[in-house]
Amino acid sequence: KKQRPESWESPGQSRASREEESRTMPKNKGKGGKNRRRGKNENEEKRELIFKEDGQEYAQVIRMLGNGRLDAQCIDGIKRLCHIRGKMRKKVWVSTGDIILVGLRDFQDEKADVILKYNADEARSLKAYGELPDNIRVNDAEPLNEEENENDAFFDFEDIENVIEEI
Repeated sequence: KKQRPESWESPGQSRASREEESRTMPKNKGKGGKNRRRGKNENEEKRELIFKEDGQEYAQVIRMLGNGRLDAQCIDGIKRLCHIRGKMRKKVWVSTGDIILVGLRDFQDEKADVILKYNADEARSLKAYGELPDNIRVNDAEPLNEEENENDAFFDFEDIENVIEEI
């Protein structure tokens, strides 16, 4: 068996320690895997409010369809099938009633792509600037429904008592 010259050994490390190192498991030097990143929301800080440009429109999510798609009622009155872009998937969670910014397609008017999701504060700011109409409810699970009357679902208990007394 040939012996290695001393010059081959790295300084400060003996042959015995190298052999011991090769038998042990490697040290974890990373910070974790996919699940570690999933729990963090790194963009908590305030971001600059982004307004719509040409070829973009504000919309409110009507329902989630799955497979990265959703139905949204755009401010221009058209209901569109929207696709959540890959950069937002599994990072930004979109749910029913959220206000989103969609990119309109030149070749398909009934489809659009979700560019950005506004949080509740940003949506209120958009409403204050007059970008969103007043009949849109911000931060509600119930999306905009233009056909229903405002007083349809509301009644006053005093009125009921008065009707009961008359009977």
